[in-house]
Amino acid sequence: MNIHEYQGKEVLQQYGVSVPRGKVAFSVEEAVNAARELGSPVVVVKAQIHAGGRGKAGGVKIAKSLDEVRTYAEELLGKVLVTHQTGPEGKEIKRLLIEEGCDIQKEYYVGVVVDRGTGSVVLMASEEGGTEIEEVAAATPEKIFREVVDPAVGLQPFQARRLAYAINIPKELVNKAAKFMMALYSAFVDKDCSIAEINPLVVTGGGEVMALDAKLNFDSNSLFRHKDVLALRDLDEEDEKEIAASKFDLSYIALDGNIGCMVNGAGLAMATMDIIKYYGGEPANFLDVGGGATKEKVTEAFKIILSDPEVKGIFINIFGGIMRCDVIADGVVEAAKQIKLDKPLVVRLEGTNVELGKKILNESGLNIVSADSMADGAQKIVELV
Repeated sequence: MNIHEYQGKEVLQQYGVSVPRGKVAFSVEEAVNAARELGSPVVVVKAQIHAGGRGKAGGVKIAKSLDEVRTYAEELLGKVLVTHQTGPEGKEIKRLLIEEGCDIQKEYYVGVVVDRGTGSVVLMASEEGGTEIEEVAAATPEKIFREVVDPAVGLQPFQARRLAYAINIPKELVNKAAKFMMALYSAFVDKDCSIAEINPLVVTGGGEVMALDAKLNFDSNSLFRHKDVLALRDLDEEDEKEIAASKFDLSYIALDGNIGCMVNGAGLAMATMDIIKYYGGEPANFLDVGGGATKEKVTEAFKIILSDPEVKGIFINIFGGIMRCDVIADGVVEAAKQIKLDKPLVVRLEGTNVELGKKILNESGLNIVSADSMADGAQKIVELV
C-alpha cells in the first residue's frame, strides 16, 4: 500500500526523523493559509499523488510570496500530472503539501529495501541525491553503497556511520546522519514497510540532516496489525477494480491490454500473461483467485474483469490442485448469466474435478471455447479478440 509524501513524513517524525515543517491543503485557500501559518520566506508547493517524478513533471513549485502560493495552488489543484510512473493517463492532483523552504547545502539518497538476493533488509545510500536511483545505478553504480542488515540484531550504529562516511556526509554531521538512518530503519521494521526511500536527504546550512522527500510503501499483508497505517489509504489514488478485488481477497492488478485473465496461483498467472503476449495478445489484468476460492469469490472476480471496458475477451486458465474446477465453473456460469456475457470466453481446466467442471460449462448454454492446454487457450483467445 502506498501513502502520500506528507503522510510518510508524519510517520517518520514519530521515530525522530527530521523533516521540514509543512501542512496539507485540499483547496487554494487552505494552501494560502498554510503558507501564512508557516511564515517562511520561501515556500514549496508540492503536488501529492502516488507517483514519483513530480518535480520533473512540474508538480513542485517554489513560491516567494503568498500571491505565488495562490497562483501555484490554482495551477496544480485539479490538474492531471503525468510522470514516468503514472503512465500517459496521469493522476489528478487533489491535495498539496505546503512546506517551508530549506537552506540546502547538499542532497543525498537513502533507502531501506528488502533484498531478495541476500534474503535481508538492505540500507542503501548515495551522494547522488535528488535524481532517480535507477539512473544512478545505470550510470555510476559505484556511487551506490549498501549495508546488509542481520535480522537477528538489526541495523548497527557502526554500519550507519560507515554508510554516512561512504557517501561523504560532512564529518561534523556523520553522527546526525547515522541517527537519521537508524530511525529510518526502525520505522521500516516497525511498520512492515516494503520500501522506505528518502530522496533527497539533505544537509542544511544550519547543520540539520533532513528528509526533504519521503516515500513509504507497506506490505499489504501486514495491514491488519497497523490500523493507523490503513487509515492513511487514499482510495482516490487506486484503481476502482483493484479496490473491489481487495474486498474479496483477490489478487488483482489492472494492466493496459484487452484480454482479461482469471487464473489460480501467482506463478501460473504470470506464465499466462507471458504466453498471451507470446502469441501477440495483451493481458488486461493479473488476477489470482487463490486456492481457496468459493463460487461467490469467482463470480465477483469475473465481474471485476468484465467491469474493465477495454476487455474484449477472457481467458480462464485453472490448474485445480487445492482449487476445484467445478467451483470455478459454477462461478463463471453464475457471473456470465448475471452480466449477460457477450464477449469471447476461452477456458482451460485441468486438475481436481476437471470433468465435472467441463460438464458444468458444457451444459451452461454459454458460448465457451474449450482449450486443451495453456498454449492452445492463449492462441484461441488472441485469435478471437
